[in-house]
Amino acid sequence: MLDIHITLDRGDFTLTAKLHSTALVTGLFGPSGVGKSSLLQGIAGLVKPRQGHIAIAGDTLFCSAQGINLPPHRRRIGFVFQDALLFPHLTVRNNLLYGYRQLSATERRLSLDAVVAILEIGALLDKSPQHLSGGEKQRVGLGRALLSSPRLLLLDEPLASLDERLKQQILPFLLRVRDELQIPMLYVSHALPEIRYLTEHIVGIQPGFIDSTIPFSSYADPSAPNSDR
Repeated sequence: MLDIHITLDRGDFTLTAKLHSTALVTGLFGPSGVGKSSLLQGIAGLVKPRQGHIAIAGDTLFCSAQGINLPPHRRRIGFVFQDALLFPHLTVRNNLLYGYRQLSATERRLSLDAVVAILEIGALLDKSPQHLSGGEKQRVGLGRALLSSPRLLLLDEPLASLDERLKQQILPFLLRVRDELQIPMLYVSHALPEIRYLTEHIVGIQPGFIDSTIPFSSYADPSAPNSDR
Protein backbone atom coordinates (compact mmCIF):
# COMPACT_ATOMS: atom_id res chain seq x y z
CA MET A 1 0.00 0.00 0.00
CA LEU A 2 1.17 3.50 -0.86
CA ASP A 3 0.52 6.19 1.73
CA ILE A 4 1.91 9.55 0.62
CA HIS A 5 1.07 13.06 1.76
CA ILE A 6 3.87 15.53 1.03
CA THR A 7 4.65 19.09 0.06
CA LEU A 8 7.72 19.35 -2.14
CA ASP A 9 9.48 22.45 -3.47
CA ARG A 10 11.48 22.61 -6.71
CA GLY A 11 12.66 26.20 -7.18
CA ASP A 12 9.53 28.32 -7.61
CA PHE A 13 7.37 25.22 -8.14
CA THR A 14 5.50 23.57 -5.26
CA LEU A 15 3.87 20.15 -5.42
CA THR A 16 1.25 18.97 -2.94
CA ALA A 17 0.58 15.24 -3.26
CA LYS A 18 -1.95 13.04 -1.49
CA LEU A 19 -1.70 9.52 -2.85
CA HIS A 20 -3.19 6.44 -1.23
CA SER A 21 -3.39 3.22 -3.21
CA THR A 22 -3.64 -0.52 -2.64
CA ALA A 23 -3.61 -1.35 -6.37
CA LEU A 24 -0.83 -3.47 -7.85
CA VAL A 25 -0.36 -0.83 -10.55
CA THR A 26 -1.23 2.81 -9.99
CA GLY A 27 -1.22 5.10 -13.02
CA LEU A 28 -0.40 8.80 -12.78
CA PHE A 29 -1.75 10.70 -15.77
CA GLY A 30 -1.08 14.31 -16.66
CA PRO A 31 0.79 16.61 -19.04
CA SER A 32 4.41 17.64 -18.78
CA GLY A 33 5.29 20.18 -16.13
CA VAL A 34 2.69 19.30 -13.47
CA GLY A 35 4.98 17.50 -11.02
CA LYS A 36 4.87 13.80 -11.94
CA SER A 37 8.65 13.36 -11.99
CA SER A 38 9.05 15.44 -8.83
CA LEU A 39 6.72 13.07 -6.98
CA LEU A 40 8.67 9.99 -8.08
CA GLN A 41 11.97 11.58 -7.09
CA GLY A 42 10.53 12.40 -3.68
CA ILE A 43 9.37 8.80 -3.19
CA ALA A 44 12.76 7.45 -4.26
CA GLY A 45 14.62 9.79 -1.89
CA LEU A 46 16.32 11.78 -4.64
CA VAL A 47 14.53 14.96 -3.54
CA LYS A 48 13.55 15.79 0.05
CA PRO A 49 10.00 17.04 0.62
CA ARG A 50 9.51 20.12 2.78
CA GLN A 51 6.99 18.29 4.95
CA GLY A 52 4.74 15.26 5.13
CA HIS A 53 5.20 11.51 5.08
CA ILE A 54 5.87 8.64 2.69
CA ALA A 55 5.13 5.03 3.63
CA ILE A 56 5.06 1.77 1.67
CA ALA A 57 3.30 -1.29 3.09
CA GLY A 58 3.39 0.30 6.53
CA ASP A 59 7.13 1.10 6.46
CA THR A 60 7.89 4.81 6.83
CA LEU A 61 10.48 6.11 4.36
CA PHE A 62 10.05 9.79 5.15
CA CYS A 63 8.32 11.68 7.93
CA SER A 64 9.13 15.31 8.62
CA ALA A 65 7.38 15.23 12.02
CA GLN A 66 9.49 12.28 13.21
CA GLY A 67 12.73 13.30 11.51
CA ILE A 68 12.80 10.17 9.30
CA ASN A 69 14.41 10.39 5.86
CA LEU A 70 15.82 7.08 4.62
CA PRO A 71 18.56 7.41 1.97
CA PRO A 72 17.70 6.08 -1.50
CA HIS A 73 19.72 2.84 -1.13
CA ARG A 74 17.71 1.87 1.95
CA ARG A 75 14.28 2.47 0.40
CA ARG A 76 14.40 -0.60 -1.89
CA ILE A 77 12.72 1.22 -4.76
CA GLY A 78 13.41 0.45 -8.42
CA PHE A 79 13.42 3.42 -10.81
CA VAL A 80 13.03 3.16 -14.59
CA PHE A 81 13.55 6.45 -16.41
CA GLN A 82 12.55 7.62 -19.88
CA ASP A 83 16.14 6.91 -20.91
CA ALA A 84 17.35 3.53 -19.65
CA LEU A 85 20.65 5.14 -18.45
CA LEU A 86 22.67 1.95 -18.85
CA PHE A 87 26.34 1.93 -17.92
CA PRO A 88 28.11 2.15 -21.31
CA HIS A 89 31.30 0.42 -20.11
CA LEU A 90 29.43 -2.69 -18.85
CA THR A 91 27.88 -5.55 -20.77
CA VAL A 92 24.15 -6.14 -20.53
CA ARG A 93 24.80 -8.96 -18.04
CA ASN A 94 26.84 -6.69 -15.76
CA ASN A 95 24.31 -3.87 -16.09
CA LEU A 96 21.61 -6.27 -14.94
CA LEU A 97 23.68 -7.49 -12.00
CA TYR A 98 24.83 -4.05 -10.83
CA GLY A 99 22.28 -3.67 -8.03
CA TYR A 100 21.81 -7.41 -7.53
CA ARG A 101 25.42 -7.85 -6.42
CA GLN A 102 24.97 -5.25 -3.69
CA LEU A 103 22.19 -7.27 -2.04
CA SER A 104 22.68 -9.99 0.53
CA ALA A 105 21.44 -13.48 -0.34
CA THR A 106 18.41 -13.03 1.92
CA GLU A 107 17.42 -9.79 0.16
CA ARG A 108 17.39 -11.28 -3.34
CA ARG A 109 13.82 -11.99 -4.43
CA LEU A 110 14.48 -12.65 -8.11
CA SER A 111 17.18 -14.50 -10.04
CA LEU A 112 18.98 -13.35 -13.16
CA ASP A 113 17.58 -16.31 -15.08
CA ALA A 114 13.98 -15.49 -14.11
CA VAL A 115 14.24 -11.83 -15.14
CA VAL A 116 16.04 -12.68 -18.38
CA ALA A 117 13.30 -15.18 -19.25
CA ILE A 118 10.42 -12.79 -18.52
CA LEU A 119 11.97 -9.95 -20.53
CA GLU A 120 13.35 -12.24 -23.27
CA ILE A 121 16.84 -10.70 -23.22
CA GLY A 122 19.00 -13.82 -23.09
CA ALA A 123 20.51 -13.11 -26.51
CA LEU A 124 21.63 -9.66 -25.32
CA LEU A 125 23.66 -10.63 -22.23
CA ASP A 126 27.12 -10.30 -23.76
CA LYS A 127 26.37 -7.19 -25.81
CA SER A 128 27.36 -3.62 -25.01
CA PRO A 129 24.57 -1.04 -24.56
CA GLN A 130 25.63 0.87 -27.68
CA HIS A 131 24.66 -2.16 -29.76
CA LEU A 132 21.08 -2.29 -28.45
CA SER A 133 17.92 -0.83 -29.93
CA GLY A 134 15.82 1.61 -27.90
CA GLY A 135 13.37 -1.10 -26.93
CA GLU A 136 16.14 -3.47 -25.90
CA LYS A 137 17.72 -0.79 -23.71
CA GLN A 138 14.42 -0.21 -21.94
CA ARG A 139 13.99 -3.93 -21.29
CA VAL A 140 17.50 -4.11 -19.84
CA GLY A 141 16.84 -1.02 -17.71
CA LEU A 142 13.65 -2.65 -16.42
CA GLY A 143 15.53 -5.87 -15.72
CA ARG A 144 18.21 -4.03 -13.76
CA ALA A 145 15.54 -2.38 -11.63
CA LEU A 146 13.80 -5.71 -11.00
CA LEU A 147 17.02 -7.43 -9.94
CA SER A 148 17.47 -4.85 -7.19
CA SER A 149 14.50 -6.67 -5.55
CA PRO A 150 12.39 -3.52 -5.12
CA ARG A 151 9.32 -3.28 -2.90
CA LEU A 152 8.02 -0.70 -5.40
CA LEU A 153 8.82 -0.01 -9.04
CA LEU A 154 8.65 3.59 -10.27
CA LEU A 155 8.32 4.06 -14.03
CA ASP A 156 8.77 7.64 -15.22
CA GLU A 157 7.54 7.93 -18.83
CA PRO A 158 9.47 4.73 -19.71
CA LEU A 159 8.13 4.58 -23.27
CA ALA A 160 8.11 8.29 -24.14
CA SER A 161 11.27 8.15 -26.26
CA LEU A 162 10.15 5.09 -28.26
CA ASP A 163 8.17 4.97 -31.48
CA GLU A 164 4.76 3.28 -31.56
CA ARG A 165 6.16 -0.04 -32.81
CA LEU A 166 8.62 -0.29 -29.91
CA LYS A 167 5.97 0.78 -27.39
CA GLN A 168 3.79 -2.12 -28.50
CA GLN A 169 6.75 -4.45 -27.93
CA ILE A 170 7.51 -3.22 -24.40
CA LEU A 171 3.98 -3.00 -22.96
CA PRO A 172 3.45 -6.79 -22.92
CA PHE A 173 6.65 -7.19 -20.89
CA LEU A 174 5.35 -4.70 -18.32
CA LEU A 175 2.14 -6.71 -18.18
CA ARG A 176 4.16 -9.86 -17.47
CA VAL A 177 6.04 -8.07 -14.70
CA ARG A 178 2.70 -7.13 -13.16
CA ASP A 179 1.11 -10.56 -13.48
CA GLU A 180 4.07 -12.87 -12.83
CA LEU A 181 6.22 -10.94 -10.36
CA GLN A 182 3.47 -9.07 -8.48
CA ILE A 183 5.73 -6.08 -7.77
CA PRO A 184 3.70 -2.91 -7.10
CA MET A 185 4.24 -0.26 -9.76
CA LEU A 186 3.66 3.47 -10.00
CA TYR A 187 3.44 4.19 -13.72
CA VAL A 188 3.69 7.81 -14.89
CA SER A 189 2.72 8.90 -18.38
CA HIS A 190 0.90 11.57 -20.38
CA ALA A 191 -0.26 8.77 -22.73
CA LEU A 192 -3.53 7.46 -21.31
CA PRO A 193 -3.70 4.29 -23.48
CA GLU A 194 -0.38 3.10 -22.00
CA ILE A 195 -1.70 3.46 -18.47
CA ARG A 196 -5.03 1.81 -19.26
CA TYR A 197 -3.19 -1.15 -20.78
CA LEU A 198 -1.73 -1.84 -17.32
CA THR A 199 -4.37 -0.63 -14.88
CA GLU A 200 -7.74 1.00 -14.40
CA HIS A 201 -6.55 2.60 -11.15
CA ILE A 202 -5.62 6.05 -12.51
CA VAL A 203 -4.88 9.25 -10.62
CA GLY A 204 -5.12 12.52 -12.55
CA ILE A 205 -2.66 15.36 -11.94
CA GLN A 206 -3.22 19.08 -12.13
CA PRO A 207 -0.30 21.54 -11.98
CA GLY A 208 1.30 21.18 -8.56
CA PHE A 209 -1.57 19.10 -7.19
CA ILE A 210 -2.13 15.34 -6.86
CA ASP A 211 -5.04 13.90 -4.88
CA SER A 212 -6.04 10.27 -5.31
CA THR A 213 -9.37 10.88 -3.55
CA ILE A 214 -10.59 12.95 -6.52
CA PRO A 215 -12.23 10.69 -9.15
CA PHE A 216 -10.16 10.55 -12.31
CA SER A 217 -13.25 11.22 -14.43
CA SER A 218 -13.48 14.70 -12.94
CA TYR A 219 -10.22 15.76 -14.60
CA ALA A 220 -10.42 17.43 -17.98
CA ASP A 221 -7.89 16.23 -20.53
CA PRO A 222 -5.08 18.78 -20.11
CA SER A 223 -2.96 20.11 -22.91
CA ALA A 224 0.76 19.46 -22.50
CA PRO A 225 3.14 22.29 -21.57
CA ASN A 226 6.66 22.27 -22.98
CA SER A 227 8.76 20.99 -20.09
CA ASP A 228 8.46 18.40 -17.35
CA ARG A 229 9.32 18.78 -13.67
